[in-house]
Amino acid sequence: MKASLKGRYDNDRSGAAAIVAINAGDVKLRASLTDATFVRGPSFSGLALALEKPGFFIVDYNVPQKDFRFQFMNTIRVADKPLNLTYIHSKGDNRTNLDGTLLFDPSNKVSANHMIGSGNCKLKYTYVHRGITTIEPCYDLAKNLWDFSVSRKVYAEDNFRASYQTSSKVLALDWTRNSKLNGSFKISASLNLAEELKMPKLSAETTWNFEM
Repeated sequence: MKASLKGRYDNDRSGAAAIVAINAGDVKLRASLTDATFVRGPSFSGLALALEKPGFFIVDYNVPQKDFRFQFMNTIRVADKPLNLTYIHSKGDNRTNLDGTLLFDPSNKVSANHMIGSGNCKLKYTYVHRGITTIEPCYDLAKNLWDFSVSRKVYAEDNFRASYQTSSKVLALDWTRNSKLNGSFKISASLNLAEELKMPKLSAETTWNFEM
């Protein structure tokens, strides 16, 4: 059984979450809780359950909202290249998304995301340079806008990422460290360039993983 604890702090609020996963043969059982589950005494607030078969399906159940979310994955080959397909359906808001990622080689891939019943479709190209630097331009067909992100690995555990969203004019910087010994953390700063008073929003997130 695996468990993880996550703490988060930002300008406005702080919070905590916990995830417990149990392997049951080919499938995994997972329960996730937030601080809302305990802040006013034990309750179902912030509680979600999931059944997962890695690479095939995930079924999520939001307990307080009584809402199911279904996710199915499959891989086919196109011109001898792997095409990863994902079908996601949320029962509560009756929303269905289709994701597809075509992997040309370890350095180049193209992905698309489409919400059925809407004109919303996003295309993203990912290029990895020497396994260290990742460049990702993303084009939103509905809004006719581009988003950009660049990330770079530093040493073995650290990753720095910069991104800019054209639609919201938000510039973001992230520093992430994944350590098997000391846990993981993420420090983020974002700035809305459209606001007259440009005050950065800061957040910090820490995760500890356990084997039980």
